[in-house]
Amino acid sequence: MIERLEKMLADGQDSAMLRFGLGNAYLKDDPARAAEHLAEAVARDPDYSAAWKLLGRALAANGEHTRAAEAFASGIAVAERRGDVQAAKEMQVFLKRARKAAGDPG
Repeated sequence: MIERLEKMLADGQDSAMLRFGLGNAYLKDDPARAAEHLAEAVARDPDYSAAWKLLGRALAANGEHTRAAEAFASGIAVAERRGDVQAAKEMQVFLKRARKAAGDPG
């Protein structure tokens, strides 16, 4: 799967959706690489709430809890603006965990 997606990227088929797919594929085994692709996904489409959520998860998995909290906060704002209530609720839980892991009680 990763090879096919990487080939699409190399062939110039770059898009937020492709970057999301790559981020999702890399998440378990290489969260730093996943975060790179997911950061590009939200750069290409700042309203992609699922990409914000996965970006936060990748950053948290990589031990970057402060950056994860920032991604979740951005994702919550996007999800709320778009009416994606479930995604906003999920990211609020992840945000609390990331802040706690980062040593921020708020």
